[in-house]
Parts: sequence; structure tokens; C-alpha cells
Amino acid sequence: MVLSNRERLIQLLSQNMHTYVSGQWLSNELGISRTAVWKQMKHLEEDGYHFKAVPNKGYRLIDMPDKVSENTLFWGMDTRVLGQTLEYHEQVESTQDIAHMRARENAPEGYLIVTDSQLKGRGRLQRRFQSENKNGGWFSFILRPDIPPLHAQKLTLITAIALIRTIKQKTTLQPQIKWPNDVLINGRKLAGILTEMQAEQDRIHYMVIGVGININHRPDEFSDDIKDKVTSLLIETGDHFKRRHFIQDFLKNFEALYEAFLKEGFLTFKEEWEQSAFRLGEELTYKKNKQTFSGTFIGIHEDGALVVEKDGIKDYLYSAEIDWF
Repeated sequence: MVLSNRERLIQLLSQNMHTYVSGQWLSNELGISRTAVWKQMKHLEEDGYHFKAVPNKGYRLIDMPDKVSENTLFWGMDTRVLGQTLEYHEQVESTQDIAHMRARENAPEGYLIVTDSQLKGRGRLQRRFQSENKNGGWFSFILRPDIPPLHAQKLTLITAIALIRTIKQKTTLQPQIKWPNDVLINGRKLAGILTEMQAEQDRIHYMVIGVGININHRPDEFSDDIKDKVTSLLIETGDHFKRRHFIQDFLKNFEALYEAFLKEGFLTFKEEWEQSAFRLGEELTYKKNKQTFSGTFIGIHEDGALVVEKDGIKDYLYSAEIDWF
């Protein structure tokens, strides 16, 4: 991808954020005049970039606007692999679809696709996921784990833990995980996870994990059919969050969990997942093989199954229609 002078300037400044860079050095690197550099800097200031300028030293980038882009995400990304290669789109039909395409083109593990607006976001069972609003975090990333395909669903649970950790680091909220792939606040959906993969019987070619989280939505920005069922970090806390910081922090948390999971397995994180489980210890009604059952939700199995118990008999749910509310 060929970067414009503006994008290259932001990249140079973000790569040297701990020091001053002179106008002459920027001029040489960009192949433009110092006057042209000065004009680009003024345009960036107008767009919300903050600089410190010192005579005989040059410029230093202090802060970026609340905007998600390749440049703003790279600046401050504290991961080894996740998000170190990425692409940003102002609007797409689905980040999942692009991630699948890139994975088939041999994009590396950790490759990230981020957008401001998703026209055809989807969740489990092809359900529509409302993600057109530019106040959320909508992204997908590629993994190439050396694990059997039957262990893949555990990465949905790991992703949920990463979301819980990130939310707790940034707020005093007590988020809960609705098995297997939703994060709730006070019973309302805050975030969703979609895990997909291409695999053979004994080998995963790649996985794509999609995450959607409502960050700075106001109540009137949700459609009438879901507004009583969803929420956002802004609604719950009254605070405005920088979306890029949330995405960066999530990726850092996920990477640490992912690396530990590959070494130690899921059992290490089972208790942490259960501590945030929605309706743990309560009776659930569920449909399985076209029959209706009920039982007490007592936890999850180390293979990722939801475990319910009735009259001393345990049932392990890998796929079921559960009446959560």
C-alpha cells in the first residue's frame, strides 16, 4: 500500500513520539519542502492532532484524535503479533468477510481488519449484528493456532475473558459473559463475538475472530427493535472512551491469554470465565434435539461445554437453544 505524504508524516511522527524531529529531517524523509511539511502539520492540528513544537528541536506528537485508523492504531499498540499488520476501512460490509479473504491470501497470524461502520455485521447463526454506527469497536483478526479443530470453540471463551478484563481495566462495571459469545452489562448486550474457521478433520488452516462492542453509543442511536436489549460503555458510565485505546488494550489482553492458552490449555482460565458467567447457579430452560429440558447452570467443562445439572445428572451443552431471560 502506497502511503500519502500525510499518512507518511503521521507514521514518522508516531514512530518518534518520544523525541523531537526537525522540519528538515521530515522534509528529507518525505521528499517535500519544509514549507510543505509546515502546511501538513497545520492541517493535522486542524484535524485534532496535538504537537509540541520547540525552536531548534522540531516537533513531537503528543496525542491523536479519537479516530480509528491504521496510523492511530499503530501508535501505542503494545503487542508482539496481534495488530502489527492491519488494515482500516471507513466502511465495509463485514470485517469477517475481509479477514477470510486475507487469510486465504496467506495473511499472517494477528492480521487485523478494523472499520468505523459495518453494513452487514453478523453474529452466530448468521444473525444480524447492528454495527453501522461509528461509535463502536468493530474488528476481526486472523489466528493460525496449532490446535485440533475440536478445541477451537475455547478461543471464543478466551476472547470473552479478554473483553471482561479490558472493560474492568477501564471502568468499575461488572460485565458478565452469556455463554458462549456475548458480554452483558445488567442483562443488556454490550459486545458480541463471532469465531469462524477453515479446517480439515485434524488441522486448522486459520481462524477468524470478530468482535463488536458498543462503546460511545447514545440511547437514541440504537434501533427501536433492540434499544431495550443493548447498552454501551457511554450509557453505563457516562464517560466517553477513545475507541482506538479500547481496541489496543483488548488486543494486548487477548494476546497474553492466547499465548498462555496455547501453552497451558483452557483449564487455567476456567475459573476466571465462571466468575463472570451470566446466571451461573440459576435454573435454565433449554431445547436440545427438539426436546425441552431444565437444569441448574453449574459451570463450563474444560472443553468449553456449558454444564447443567438436574437431579444429580449432568448435561453438557455444546449447541442448544437456551432461554436466558
